[in-house]
Amino acid sequence: MDDAGETTRKAARALAPELSARAEEGEALHTMPPDLVDRVHAARLFALWRPRSLGGLELDPLTQLEIIEELSRADGSAGWTIMIGSGSSAIFAWLDPDVARDMIGDDLDSASTSMFAPFGRGVPNGNTGITLSGRWPFNSGCPHAEFFQTGLFMSDGDGPRMVPPGRPDWRFAFFRRTEAEIIETWDAVGLRGTGSHDVVVRELRLPLEQLAAPMFEQARHDGPLWRIPFFTVIGLSVCGFPLGVARRALDEFTALAPTKRHGDGMLAHDPHVQVELARAEGGLQAARAFAVDAIGDIWQTACTGDPPSLDQRLRALLAMQQTMRAAVAAVDTAFELAGAGAVYTSHPLQRCFRDIHTAKQHIIFAAGRWRRYAQHGLGISGPTFLI
Repeated sequence: MDDAGETTRKAARALAPELSARAEEGEALHTMPPDLVDRVHAARLFALWRPRSLGGLELDPLTQLEIIEELSRADGSAGWTIMIGSGSSAIFAWLDPDVARDMIGDDLDSASTSMFAPFGRGVPNGNTGITLSGRWPFNSGCPHAEFFQTGLFMSDGDGPRMVPPGRPDWRFAFFRRTEAEIIETWDAVGLRGTGSHDVVVRELRLPLEQLAAPMFEQARHDGPLWRIPFFTVIGLSVCGFPLGVARRALDEFTALAPTKRHGDGMLAHDPHVQVELARAEGGLQAARAFAVDAIGDIWQTACTGDPPSLDQRLRALLAMQQTMRAAVAAVDTAFELAGAGAVYTSHPLQRCFRDIHTAKQHIIFAAGRWRRYAQHGLGISGPTFLI
């Protein structure tokens, strides 16, 4: 870990207690409180993934995992918001460096938000630009994001334009918050403080230079992080979140059990409780160790100047999925063992329960990604760009 990584980790640790104390406030606002956003900016936590050539920190993936884990343990909504705000900034690495630099200007600590699904339509505007229209849900952190990256299909008449080898021309558009409308739709069961609203654009004219196809292209910046394919980078960025939420849940239960009466004794002395807690701890710690090993393997390869192999990427994909699986199991165990008191909105365990199950619905944790790992091991060929 370099000096920037250690400094940023200390800043995250210092901010974590206030994020935890104000979690209910964020839920009531449906977004991170403005003064906390300012403190996140000051700590440079929205710059974790941005290329150094664009003023970012470009921290290594293991340092970033530890930081997001720390923040997510404090408050799931805050951890998710910062994870998205910093992770989306990484996508600037797929723009031409001069174009990205011109867009960002002096906003070295600005946040981004992104929505990959191609819910936008880009109509060619001569040979130099497009006219973009669309509506994208689930833009986490959009109330305080300066930049949006949204998916679109390039139009060819009434349908998407097709490109070799017979796929739709799927790209990302980059634009500023001032060029879009935010529709406040976010009222969800969990991650309530993430401000994951809809973003709408109507006939926005953009130059072609502000489009990229990171799913199919290499990054246009140099450095170990940018030798890793796009969806692998995104996968590495999310591992810290489930680990942090589950760590909070188990810590809350461990603190509760010695003080809660259960039958003729205390909850902590129940043999069943002890076994279930140990199993949850073992599962979570094993998943974390797997993630650290898989990410470290990819990082070592990237630092030697080579892109990671498909086997390495699939192993990291499996580790990412396993962090969520183990985290859900740990949170469910803590919530169930805690009893009826955990259902009150003032109890941190119910927030962990809601946040982890909401995050699990994200497409990046979909069952198809488990299947892709198994298919590869079974010799069944399939697309690799989503890995």
